[in-house]
Amino acid sequence: MQTAAITAISIDDEPMALEVIRQLASKVPFLELKASFTNALEALHHIQQDPPDMLFLDIKMPDISGLELVKSMQSPPMVVFTTAYSEHAVQSFELDAIDYLLKPFSFARFLKSCNKALHLHKLQHPSKEVPEEQPYIFVKSGYDQIRILLDDLIYLQSAGNYVHFHLRSQKILARLTLQEAEQLLPEGRFVRIHRSYIVAAANINRIERTQVWLSNQVSLPVGPGYVTELGQITGR
Repeated sequence: MQTAAITAISIDDEPMALEVIRQLASKVPFLELKASFTNALEALHHIQQDPPDMLFLDIKMPDISGLELVKSMQSPPMVVFTTAYSEHAVQSFELDAIDYLLKPFSFARFLKSCNKALHLHKLQHPSKEVPEEQPYIFVKSGYDQIRILLDDLIYLQSAGNYVHFHLRSQKILARLTLQEAEQLLPEGRFVRIHRSYIVAAANINRIERTQVWLSNQVSLPVGPGYVTELGQITGR
């Protein structure tokens, strides 16, 4: 069994906020959330005994704020601040925070922070082995979380604040933007060809000047600003 690439703990005085972090972290294959704390001073003791790679840290807490907690550490882990207040963003980045998440935040936004942390961690630990890519993603459709196999995904189509996931045998409508959906997809396997379309590179059969043809005989338009991305597929 492979181990997670990065370990984390979460600190927030609100138990419900910690539960949100726990649920989101459970969907990230390269992240292991090892512990959660409502008491920042107890968390500090844990960090000193068993340092994690990463902290999900609230800012406004009793006894000591998240900002003060980071300042108190000689060598703090990577930090993602999670807060309902926007006024501390500049100060948080002065402390070299990885990201600043404003509550409530989506899974796509949470995953973007995790990807930032993973990228930095790989630079800092180049010899560490990273788990293999998961063959699926989860998207919310209605009240359900639907698993989509990446091998079955042909293309994505924007519909305002929704995205149609066109699979080989069905179509799934999810409430998220195309940009958020793009953050869920592994790099290299999917390419943005238009402001409204992302396609699976393996399903492109023919590329013309203004359109591409896919394996299911569907043709999609190519936006003028996305020719470079298509050139990466053909090597031109």
